[in-house]
Amino acid sequence: MSKPVKNKKTYLAWLQYGLFLGAGIFLIYWQLKSMNAGQRAEFLEALQQANYYYLLPIVLMGLISHYIRALRWKLLMEPLNFYPKTKNVFSAVMVGYLANSAVPRLGEVLKCTILAKYEKLKVDKLLGTILVERTIDLICFIIFVILTIISQFNILTQFLNEQFNLLNTANNSSTIFKMIVVIIIILVLIFLLRLLFTNFPDAGITRWIRSFITGVSQGFLTVLRLNKKRQFFLLTIFMWALYLIQIYIAFFALDKMRGLGMGAACSVLTLVTLAIIITPGGIGTFPIFVMQVLLMYGVTKATGQAFGWMMWGVTTAVVVVTGLICLVLLPYFNMQTKNRISVE
Repeated sequence: MSKPVKNKKTYLAWLQYGLFLGAGIFLIYWQLKSMNAGQRAEFLEALQQANYYYLLPIVLMGLISHYIRALRWKLLMEPLNFYPKTKNVFSAVMVGYLANSAVPRLGEVLKCTILAKYEKLKVDKLLGTILVERTIDLICFIIFVILTIISQFNILTQFLNEQFNLLNTANNSSTIFKMIVVIIIILVLIFLLRLLFTNFPDAGITRWIRSFITGVSQGFLTVLRLNKKRQFFLLTIFMWALYLIQIYIAFFALDKMRGLGMGAACSVLTLVTLAIIITPGGIGTFPIFVMQVLLMYGVTKATGQAFGWMMWGVTTAVVVVTGLICLVLLPYFNMQTKNRISVE
């Protein structure tokens, strides 16, 4: 009886992945098709005149950030008495990223399976460390979003006013008014959540929120219990800093974007992270989200799309090339280990 249910869930999961991938491919087609002749010319001109030398440090920082993620994952394994080789952990991380480029969340399971195979570890316990790692990343992302909104609040409200006429800037642009709006929104959200938990304690969304809060708190407590928690937090900060600096340096590759600062880079990183969550590797959504963010900073639609495509191409190329290399080298790394053990 359980097998048909399991097969049904598998088919639904693959259907979901197919829909996400198909949506990403459609968005690529739609973006290119929706450009008029002038926008297409500006798009191609931006890519042709870009200074691609600035992409070299981006590639290097991308690899370093992936390596830091591997080191951070190793720290989460130490309480389980797992001490795998760093080269195997890094390779598993990159192969996981490679899988995620095609199918969302497949890489999380695959990298645990690969590392368990070569290091003789238990997959179920490794999956537990991944849940903790993702929880911490989610907390970091939420904090980053809040800091970005606070630091870019004036630009955001001005853009919304220009696009949707939500605020009357002639009369209501004071800081006090904006603070009142934010406070009201927060109070409304708190009231709705309290109402939901009080009147609908068994509803699906209530259980999901409760499970989410529990998972976040447990993940954070797990990190606090680490012997090397300071090292873990420092690696996390360094990793997110590298993500941010990559975008800032990439601004210099296009002449029309060299005036953008770190605030714009924060906004881009926020939406880029969301794009990668929505579609595999951000396919289709990555350039759209980048373009929409850059519109707030006076960057034209075509130039913003060119920048988005350039960044997506670089980050995807790093993942694909490095992931394939690691996939090939993994058996070789561990063959050398087996031969050394047999000789000894």
